Amino acid sequence: MTRAAPTSVHAELQLDAAARAFFDRLRVRLRTVPMKTLEAPGLRLREAAVLAPLFWRDGEPWAYLTERPMTLRKHPGQISFPGGGRDAGDLTPLHTALRETKEELGLEPDAVDVLGLLGQMPTITGYWVTPFVGVVPADAPLTPNPVEIAEVIEAPLWRLRKEQRHIYEASRDVFVWGNARHVVWGATFRMLGQLLDQVRAVSPGVAFP
Repeated sequence: MTRAAPTSVHAELQLDAAARAFFDRLRVRLRTVPMKTLEAPGLRLREAAVLAPLFWRDGEPWAYLTERPMTLRKHPGQISFPGGGRDAGDLTPLHTALRETKEELGLEPDAVDVLGLLGQMPTITGYWVTPFVGVVPADAPLTPNPVEIAEVIEAPLWRLRKEQRHIYEASRDVFVWGNARHVVWGATFRMLGQLLDQVRAVSPGVAFP
């Protein structure tokens, strides 16, 4: 399976000097040091895409995540980036990620400055996911779709820490922060881990947990 390239979505965001410098470094890093794609030879997988929406607040980068309602049949209560399966009308995986982000959070595509992408990967639910990274306004009004979103979560990227938790009868690596009320695991853990690797590389002087 081939690696998809982002198209030229480039929103003009109002950022202070520190934020602009950080996201410019991250853009260069994502486009010159791509993450490894996790192959899935022989599997028939449905295309999907997600967006990791980043924003800057109080001198540090954050990411929006979403928690799925417990009433859903698939992945109830799990935390993920906005996204989903590619529709027939989606010209590229990026169109999928931006469309799904609008449907789930109400963020317009032209409000997203797409920086690049992470490594594509399969999921145990039969999807081949392309994860994109973009910057959105810190004060963007969000209108979460209550059918798909139980809570919008804000995760401080410089303060994520890795722990182990017992989930579904197995010990799993997870990301937590603060009081560890939210736990990120599974495919989103892998995506967030790739993103954090890139963030660390462009954050000199930051003391990570």
